[in-house]
Amino acid sequence: MRFSGILKMAAAGMVAVAMMAPGTMKAQAGGDMVQKPADMQKLMPTNVFYRGQLAPTQLRNSGGVKFSDGFFVLAGLVDTSGYSTGVQAKYQAYFISEVSLKVGGEHLPAGVYGVGFVGNKFVVTDVGAHEALTVNSGDDAGLKRPVPLQFVADPAGGFRLYAGRKYVSFSR
Repeated sequence: MRFSGILKMAAAGMVAVAMMAPGTMKAQAGGDMVQKPADMQKLMPTNVFYRGQLAPTQLRNSGGVKFSDGFFVLAGLVDTSGYSTGVQAKYQAYFISEVSLKVGGEHLPAGVYGVGFVGNKFVVTDVGAHEALTVNSGDDAGLKRPVPLQFVADPAGGFRLYAGRKYVSFSR
């Protein structure tokens, strides 16, 4: 009886996990893994070059995705206090992709970029602050615990990059 009670509790726990994070389990089943801020200590640079300056990254507000073939997509918020207000408006995070992506339905080549959520748009700029891509962003009012920056598995496939409740979907 004691053993069957333990089995029932374990089964209930597995069902609860599956219900809470179906996108995450789906992504892990394919071998793609969301990286947490703790994983980023070895991956994300502490200072980044953008528009002629070095700026510190916020490692606690960083994350990424490691694809099953070992390639990464990484992002981390950046201290933009030394930049002009025009640059600050579009440059909130450093974005590194080792592979080409579909971001909001548009093609983005592998590279290093500055990104930001501006109104209802997700703006991608090259390291010279020239716009490379602009797509619509979403607003997830149902997100239970918004944080400054995070990656999550997208229930529709691929992943989402969030800044608070604003997000953009991307896939390979």
